[in-house]
Amino acid sequence: MPLKAVIFDLDGTLLDTAPDFCTTVNLLRREEGFDHLPDEQIRCVVSNGARALVNMAFGLEFTAPGFDRLHQRLLEIYSEQLAVKTRPYPGIQESLSLLASRDIPWGIVTNKSHTYTQPILKALALDPAPGTVICPEDVTKTKPHPESLLLACKQLGCEAKDVIYVGDHQRDIDCGKAAGSRTVAAAYGYVGEGICASDWSADHLIHSAHELSEIIEHYLQYELEK
Repeated sequence: MPLKAVIFDLDGTLLDTAPDFCTTVNLLRREEGFDHLPDEQIRCVVSNGARALVNMAFGLEFTAPGFDRLHQRLLEIYSEQLAVKTRPYPGIQESLSLLASRDIPWGIVTNKSHTYTQPILKALALDPAPGTVICPEDVTKTKPHPESLLLACKQLGCEAKDVIYVGDHQRDIDCGKAAGSRTVAAAYGYVGEGICASDWSADHLIHSAHELSEIIEHYLQYELEK
């Protein structure tokens, strides 16, 4: 397959946002009179969203009294913690620079709202910048439905079959496969306890973001040898 673009999930794939979520959860727990939770307990839930974090941190079901208040407060605290400790994973910049050297665009497809995604990207000022950023507000159906990935491909001017989609959750791989893209499972991300990224049937499995550039090089070399 020709490689026309690489598209990333955000949290746990492109960026390590967990440190700011860990701070947020523990600030909220302190407000509510609870003890500090270890970071590792929080990290593995980050990819499941803010509601899952409230469920984990307080043991409340989504319909329980007080859940909505805690959920809203968690979002308020997180909005004050954006990009304080969040950074690209080691190896990501290497891949972005490699893509830039070959004039291949990259993008982001995330289930994270523009409200939080855009300030983080502005603060980090990734270079090169993404050619497209697709958030839930841009589509009618979010991942694992392929609509968001197909929209990103359209905005980048390529077909989904010529794209690699990288993600750290089963829904990312399902989204990529449904769109017809090649998929890379980022086992270094926020994979929940007892879950094996190797079970997601991705085309590639990586345990470090450094390995992604090797995959990109593989497809680029294939193009040269055709």
